[in-house]
Amino acid sequence: MAQGFKLVQRPSRPGVRGSEKKFYAVSINNGISGLKHLCKMIAARSTVSSADVKAVLDNLNFVMDMELQEGRIVQLGELGNFRMSVSSDGVTDVRDFDQTMLRKPKLIFTPGSELRETKNALEYTRIVPEVEEKECDRPHVE
Repeated sequence: MAQGFKLVQRPSRPGVRGSEKKFYAVSINNGISGLKHLCKMIAARSTVSSADVKAVLDNLNFVMDMELQEGRIVQLGELGNFRMSVSSDGVTDVRDFDQTMLRKPKLIFTPGSELRETKNALEYTRIVPEVEEKECDRPHVE
């Protein structure tokens, strides 16, 4: 199955009044695979129950949170890596820097080789939304 996308019209320079409008592609997702569904799918491919899968994933979330708070990169084999990233406003003199200049941290995910291959081999299908045709409510003279 290919990744769906549609075209939307937006200003080419957001925030600049009167900027030219251009069409940009945005992805259209085909639904959501929730945790319960994923646990059932994993259980069907293994010898553990969906409850066991959920317990492991809950614990993985807990342990990953602890490790990320300690400043560690969490490597999950072929799945990929998770790490925290921080940035700040710049200063010309190092003595002028203080922690109030830090921006909100970001959680960065770097996919493993199999997910990167999936991303690189992705095919696209343009989805054209159906336009509702409304009947004219004005009287017609025949």
